[in-house]
Amino acid sequence: MIHHVSIQGFQGSFHEVAARRFFGAQPALLPCATFGAVVAHVVNGTAAAGLMAMENSLAGSILPNYLLLERHAVRVTGEVYLPIHQHLLALPGTTLADVQAVHSHPMALRQCGDFLDHHPHWKLVETDDTGHSAQLLAEQRPPGVAVVAGAQAAEQFGLHILAPAIHDDPHNYTRFLVLERAAEVLPDPAADKASLYFCAPHAPGSLATVLARVAAHGLNLSKLQSCPRPGQPWHYGFHADVEFAALAQLEALLLDLEPVTEELRVLGAYRRGTWNVAETEAHEALSLAKN
Repeated sequence: MIHHVSIQGFQGSFHEVAARRFFGAQPALLPCATFGAVVAHVVNGTAAAGLMAMENSLAGSILPNYLLLERHAVRVTGEVYLPIHQHLLALPGTTLADVQAVHSHPMALRQCGDFLDHHPHWKLVETDDTGHSAQLLAEQRPPGVAVVAGAQAAEQFGLHILAPAIHDDPHNYTRFLVLERAAEVLPDPAADKASLYFCAPHAPGSLATVLARVAAHGLNLSKLQSCPRPGQPWHYGFHADVEFAALAQLEALLLDLEPVTEELRVLGAYRRGTWNVAETEAHEALSLAKN
């Protein structure tokens, strides 16, 4: 049983919501200011698992987190897709005319670019976490400050939703990966997705050769992300997520990729994440009604 889960962020953060969705209410959450600390807790054994955001459908990939997967002895054992609803929160009684600065995590600010661009006089302040920004606003009560965060933060810290749903696109999702210590992960016979890391020779057509073999084995390539290779300027490694019907397909693909890659690693084989959009929308509507 998982007893402790490390997350990036604090009370009221989207990481907290995603962790509760995957693990339920039982595990104790270990809040971390950085993603590196999330991974360190897993590697050191002070957390049985960690939860780490990897990409947002509006703001894109969080590239440093792919490097954390490459460099540390962790394995991906699950994923969570969470619909993200960003709101402008403020102290009760605050109006839009009162706002002078908006605080939030940089990824959250990027997801709300269109709305924020309509208020060019606002100062945008990047912080470590959406939930923590809401907590500090509620505790310190600085005048003229609003934050971008979720309805759960407004509810927990007694803030007013000054402007609801300010994200650029209503279909705004963040994908989180569940991490466990590599030495303790057992194979999951029901796995239907895998995260791979590979390096192709620095030669014309080498990446195309790898991708053609993925297609030939009938696997769906759901993600391909390039990352710089340290010490080798303009050379790149690739993170690929592949979906399959049976583990035998993955095993056959790996054998076929060995001769055409310089490095090939399985970062985790796990069950594909799903989400219940109707349930999430209903919870969001209830939270908005309370605020």
